[in-house]
Formats: sequence, structure tokens, C-alpha cells
Amino acid sequence: MKNDPRHLPRGAVARRLALLVSCLSVLAPLPADAQLARKPSFYDAQKRVEEPASPVRPAGGASSLPALASRADFDALARTYDAGTPMALPHVLFVIDRRAKPAPRVYYLDTPRWQLHVRFVRDTGLAPHAGKREIDRNYLVPDRRFLFGTLSWQQNVAGFGYEFWEGDRLTEPLLREADRAVKASFFAPVKFKTNSTLHERVAREAGVDFVTQEALIREQPYLPMNLGTASGRVRIVEDEGAVNALLPEDIAVLRQVPIALPPVAGVLTERPSTALSHVNLLAKGWGIPNAYVRDAAEALRAHAGQWVALKVAASGYQVRPLTPEEIAALPTRAARTAAIGRGSAAPGGAAAVRPDLREARLLPLASLRARNSTQCGVKAANLGALQAARIPSTSVPDGFCIPFAHYDRFMRANGLAERIARMQQAPGFAADPLVRQRALEALRAEIVQWPVDPATAAAWRAAWQSQLGGGGVFVRSSSNSEDLPGFSGAGLYTTVPNVKNGDALELAVKKVWASVFNAEAWEARGAAGFGAESVLMGVFVQTAIDATSAGVMITRDPFDAGHPHVTYISAKRGIGIRVVEGRRVAEQLMYSSWSKAIQVLSRSAEDSALQLDKDGGVKEVPLEAGRSVLTDELVVRLANVGAAVKRGFGGVDQDIEWATVGERIVLLQARPYVERRR
Repeated sequence: MKNDPRHLPRGAVARRLALLVSCLSVLAPLPADAQLARKPSFYDAQKRVEEPASPVRPAGGASSLPALASRADFDALARTYDAGTPMALPHVLFVIDRRAKPAPRVYYLDTPRWQLHVRFVRDTGLAPHAGKREIDRNYLVPDRRFLFGTLSWQQNVAGFGYEFWEGDRLTEPLLREADRAVKASFFAPVKFKTNSTLHERVAREAGVDFVTQEALIREQPYLPMNLGTASGRVRIVEDEGAVNALLPEDIAVLRQVPIALPPVAGVLTERPSTALSHVNLLAKGWGIPNAYVRDAAEALRAHAGQWVALKVAASGYQVRPLTPEEIAALPTRAARTAAIGRGSAAPGGAAAVRPDLREARLLPLASLRARNSTQCGVKAANLGALQAARIPSTSVPDGFCIPFAHYDRFMRANGLAERIARMQQAPGFAADPLVRQRALEALRAEIVQWPVDPATAAAWRAAWQSQLGGGGVFVRSSSNSEDLPGFSGAGLYTTVPNVKNGDALELAVKKVWASVFNAEAWEARGAAGFGAESVLMGVFVQTAIDATSAGVMITRDPFDAGHPHVTYISAKRGIGIRVVEGRRVAEQLMYSSWSKAIQVLSRSAEDSALQLDKDGGVKEVPLEAGRSVLTDELVVRLANVGAAVKRGFGGVDQDIEWATVGERIVLLQARPYVERRR
């Protein structure tokens, strides 16, 4: 019972999701004793009143009060999470005894003393012998004796809110009863705070005024995306064009969320994104701190060009100047950029899949299994395994793999190794990312002009016609340096959508091959320790689908690894090419297989969707922003599919790309979920 989250205060659940529902100013202190410290209420904080030496307890040592008639009453009973930081969450647990006579009775608990509702009702004699089953009824059934809730100050909306555990199966009558009791016994205006889609529906049906978790998140000025620490030089990037000039020692302060980002020491962005935005996936793969901070450029303007230590935590972030001794101890720029510039493997770096170049046949999806990763890459091999798993109510669009051997023959025939050697020896290539970018761009342009062996190109067209019916296809990367346990490579390489004729297919394959030399891919591989000579590109040619909705999901809570029962889902309408870009916040939800609750972190801010164009490629169509992308039923189905995919890959958490076509779930990719911290 002690560790059962249903009997934790709702404030504890808020603490678990503090990074999602907190309000935090920049440069917030991070006291080590924040979880245990006490602080005055928000009123005192606003008036800059010093914290008293010891908190005032209820008069006469009472364990609870039947009403909170003043701010002093609230303060006397409150417990505060993250005290001493601007995200402090003062809160008071309450119990409503619905069977009390002559009317239901409210108990506002001495919350530091009674850390769980169940302890209060047992220890005070309200329900001294209640067992787990009886206690559980107070969360799950309409005919319950108690309502267990939390009342707290919500800084994001500058008001009080009361709430219930996300898995509480509230009904309209229960909510109306709770609303009357709380408002009649509390001194200030208070709103119901919803913690699940069920709570939102019940509040609407009951006509109870409420604020959603999604609304609180939308107003927050801080969101830690990837926790960690870093030392580096603060570089404020005013526009996307300056991103390419960033160096590995830089802590980048980004005014926009870019599509591409070279390796850096840390990232702060001025625009919110998602856990699966491209920048955050890169940050997780590199193990660097990353956070959204409203007005970050202004907040850090005084540090521009300075060497600082950055710490990103759930309860805030710190920036402090490094001492001269600390700066002297940092690796030199030459040491930081050598592996990236040379493209040579660093000691202890990541290992690409060793390619098997003996297999030159085009391999259909139905034949692909894990063993084919050495011929076609992990991405294509995993798709074959997904199709073979036959997960109910899902499908995998058909396709075929163009193996590494084709890439190897093409590049050897055109002298790629010699060209790379000359490029790396050119003045400035190793030290200057802008020089590298221009050189790599020139190399890609050359590659797409090189001729393909006519017999090889004819074989591609024949497979496309015979196996896939000559219809539109997506031409996708499947290199030996992505979808690995320690390196995802997400978004580094090129996908060419909805290719509809033979000439376009040949060009698309060359574009995917050339994307080995995307500047972003080169930089990311160098930072991870991949040698340029070790990377080969397979290509997966896959039937195009015109998705109703699409997105990605992670089979655990990406904000807290301690919650494996949670599935995180990011979704948008239409084809999902832009889901990970972070240009506009996608719909984000979390589903708990334990509480059965769906929590909305954000609604889609997309104002357009991508759909297949009848002439090839994709077209953009306008959308009404802000409405739901996924139904509750589809969220649960997706989470169940995610769990099945995870089981199919040995219980390793997965980053899954999915789409829907009508009511059918389509699986497009599964890769190990990679998260590193430093």
C-alpha cells in the first residue's frame, strides 16, 4: 500500500510530471533539499516575506480542518514540492466523507503529517480497518464513501485548483458533489483541474468550471526536455541560417527550433517542442542537456560569448560562469572537432553494423528478418520483423530493400573514397563547420549526377512494377549507422516521398545514397564516433500510404524512465513527415496501462497537413488548428500495439513510427529508444 500511486497525493503525481505542469523562471536555484523543504505560501512569496524559522501548525495540533478560511489556514496545512524554486507547488490534501451525517464532511489534512489519504482515514478512525480493496473503491466506483483529492496553487494560471488522481473514475454526480463541498469550504475562488480526458468529459457534462493540464502546460515558461549538465560557450542564434556555424563547444540558445543542428554542448530553445522533436532526439542521442526557456535569449544575453556551466533539471536550470581554472581544464577545440572533421572513429565510439556485401539481390519485405540488418540495415530488417509478427489490427506497407552492395558498387565505380580523402584534406574542412557544409553539399550534388549501371537501375524498376504495382512509393534510408542500441540516427538521412515513375525512382535512390553526406549526418556521426569509411546506405522502397493521421510513440515515459507502464504518443493529421521537426507542436498524449488514464500534454498546433499529390510528391492542405487528432479509443489501441512491438523486440523500449488509414494502424518503423545523459 505504501508505494501504491493511487494513494499518493495528487500533488505527488504533479511532481512526477513537474516538467510538464510547472511554472519556472530562468536561472532558478536547485536546492538539494527542495523536496523536503517548507516555504511560505505564494502570497508570502509574492510579498518577498522571509520564510519563518518553523511552519505554523493548526491550532491545538489538529490533524485537519473542516474549512480553509484564510491564507493562514492554507499555509498551516500545506506541503510544498520544489520549495525555494519558482515552480514551488504548495498543496493540501483533502478527504470528503460522503456518508457523514447530517451532510458530507470535508477534511483538509495536515499534509506534511498525513502524506497519504489512506493513512489519514485509517489512523484517525474514519475507516480504521479498510483494506486495499475497500480503499480502491474510493477511486473506481460511483458508490464510494470517500473522495480523495488535492488542492493547490497553480502558478501558470495564477489561481487555486483542486484535482483527483488521473485514474480516478469520476462521474458527473461525484464531481458536482466535490465541487460544491470544496467551494463552500475554501476562502478563495477555485477551479477543478482535469488530469485525464475522462475528467475533461465529466467536467463538461457536469457543467463544472475547469482548467486542463494542457492549458497549464501551454502557459509555462520552462520545459526541460533532456536533463543533464554541460560546460561550454553561450552562443545566441538569432536565425536559422546561423545554426550551421555552431561548434561542438557551444551552448546554443536558439530563437527558432531548427530542422538541422550540428553537435553542440547544450541547447536552450525559445519555442516549445515535443519529446520527439528532431532537436530533442539529437540531444538525447548526444546525451546533452536541452530545455525550452521562454525569452531564453534575453535571459542569457549577459552570458553571450562566456564559458558557463549549464544544468538542466526537472525543477529548474542553472547557468554559472566557469572559473579560469575550469576553462583551462576543458578539452581544446581541436580535440573536440577532430573526430567530427576527420570523420574518423573516436575511441569508445559507436559501432556501425558490419555490412555483408555478398548479397546483391533485391530483398522483398516478406523475406527480411533481424539477420538481414547486415545487408539492408536495421530499419529495413526491423520492418520485416514487424510484418512477420502479425500484430493484430496492424499492417506494414509492402516494399523491398536495395542492399548495401548496390551502394558500395556505385560509390566504388565513381571513386568516392578518393573524393572523400581530398575533401577531408582541404583547408579548413576539419576545423570549420561552414567549410564542411559547403564541401558536403558539393559532394551530394555530384553523387546524384553520377550514372547508375543500367542493369541495376532496370532491376529496381522491375521490382517496383512487379512487386509494388508501379504505384507511388516512399524511398527511405536504411543505413548501417542508424537504429542502433546506442545511436538512433533519427532524421539524419533523406526520405523521398511518393515517387511515381521509374526515372524518379532512380533519382530518389541516389538522393538517399547521397544523404550519407548530409552535413547534419556527418556531424552527428563524428560526435558519436562513427568513421566515414564505415557507413554504407541501404534503401527501402515502400508503398506510399495517404495517412489519415501519423506520428511517433515511445513505449515508456520519456520524461521519467521509472514509468515503464506509460506510452508517450505524438501525433498529427496527414502524413507524418514533419512530426519530429518541432516547427509546430504536435498533439502529445501519455497513456498509462496501469491507471488506464489518458493525459493530454498538448493539442496539435498544426495549421496544415501533408497528403499525397496525384502527380507525385506531397501537397500541403489547410487545417483547423487545435482540435483533437486522436480519439481515446485510438490512443489505447496505439499503446497496446506499442507494447506488442516492445515484446517483439525483446522488451527493449521502442521509438515507433506509425500512421492510420481510416481505422487501420500502419507500422512504418521501430527503433530502440535511445537516451544518453552526461
